[in-house]
Amino acid sequence: MPKRVLTGVIVSDKGEKTVIVNVERKVKHPLYGKIIRRSKKYHAHDEANEYKQGETVRIEETAPISKLKTWKVVDRVNTHVAPERVDVDA
Repeated sequence: MPKRVLTGVIVSDKGEKTVIVNVERKVKHPLYGKIIRRSKKYHAHDEANEYKQGETVRIEETAPISKLKTWKVVDRVNTHVAPERVDVDA
């Protein structure tokens, strides 16, 4: 069975080698049809304590590491890329 990979924002990095990632998904209400945002927090393993609060990361499902941790941080999702500057000759 393939490992699940989710994308979310780190809401806490206070634990030692642990970050809490908030993953948001959108679902359609079964009766009214409105799109609703649902979110869930996952405890993820961060071996080097390199990820900080507010960063967008990808997490991957793993074998249980502790009571709450069954996910590990794979990498950052580069959402704040500055566009390349193009000089126009006038």
